[in-house]
Amino acid sequence: MEVFQKASEELLEYTKMAVQSMDLDQIEIMIDMITNLKDKKILIVGAGRSGLVARAFAMRLMHLEFNVFVVGETITPSLEKGDLLLAISGSGETSYVVSAARGAKQRGTNVIAITSFPKSTLSNISDHVVLMYGRTKLAERPDYLSRQITGEHEPLAPLGTLFELSSMIFLDSVVVELMHRLGKDEVAMRKRHASIE
Repeated sequence: MEVFQKASEELLEYTKMAVQSMDLDQIEIMIDMITNLKDKKILIVGAGRSGLVARAFAMRLMHLEFNVFVVGETITPSLEKGDLLLAISGSGETSYVVSAARGAKQRGTNVIAITSFPKSTLSNISDHVVLMYGRTKLAERPDYLSRQITGEHEPLAPLGTLFELSSMIFLDSVVVELMHRLGKDEVAMRKRHASIE
């Protein structure tokens, strides 16, 4: 259980550092873009575990009465000018997410990217980028031995775990900020929570 304890401590420490080092101006712009939508749609996209983070955020936005959908679901409507696509990809190169962002831009939709790479394809397509630094699936040096020799020690987390966990904490914090700004409480949100489970 020593590895378990060390991993959990490192994950908590890293995600705290990652979220606290985010640019508050980037977050403020993102929140403004979301709250200024009124009757427009928000579509959220991510692939793999980032897709699970995207779905969790979409659920909370639904609880807050936003008109929100997850890209890829059968009931997701088409985007229209003035709508918003929020795209989550640690690398900023995930083909499914990049393709969705390109399609959104062609329809005159604003795109927000949450990524670790400001010069990625997704970042270049997007109207606004929120940087969430975290090790994505690709380590800078793929060879474990060379990382150890050069002193590049990584937290005990596989693939994109650090990005995904940090993004989840960040987006849940955004939900609490939105609750505050919109004057919503947990009682109001619970009324929109699924009653058939």
